[in-house]
Amino acid sequence: MTRSIIRLAVCIAFCLGVGLVSGWVTYPAIPTWYAGLTKPSWTPPNWAFPVVWNILYIMMGISLWLLWDKPHELSARRSAIILFFAQLALNAAWSPVFFGLHQTRIALAIIIAMVAAIVATIAYAWRAHDLAGWLLVPYLGWVIHAASLNSGIISLNP
Repeated sequence: MTRSIIRLAVCIAFCLGVGLVSGWVTYPAIPTWYAGLTKPSWTPPNWAFPVVWNILYIMMGISLWLLWDKPHELSARRSAIILFFAQLALNAAWSPVFFGLHQTRIALAIIIAMVAAIVATIAYAWRAHDLAGWLLVPYLGWVIHAASLNSGIISLNP
């Protein structure tokens, strides 16, 4: 039981850590570069992003823990974990490219790849542990929304 709780804490801390690093890159650009962009009408207020992302990173951490901690069908579990780390790497790459480098088109390509990787992760996670897959569905929705914002920013800021 203690081992499982430690794994849960590690998974959540790891995912939140990715978010923390992304936040460090993002935060300085919010009042400067990002504030000067024309944004789509469906852009949430700035305060909503860290709230939603923290909730999603916690859910992602629980999903990873379910895949890592519980004995499940080995092939789907292994594939889901590999895909999980692939989508998380894309997640970690997006903020530095968008907010750090201001490369909105490259960021759009990254986020589209991220959507595909999340879909694949969910598909394999469902096979291994259905709750692990379901916990990633809100994340997929948010990333699709973020992709639409990224695309809208490109359109509105030629």
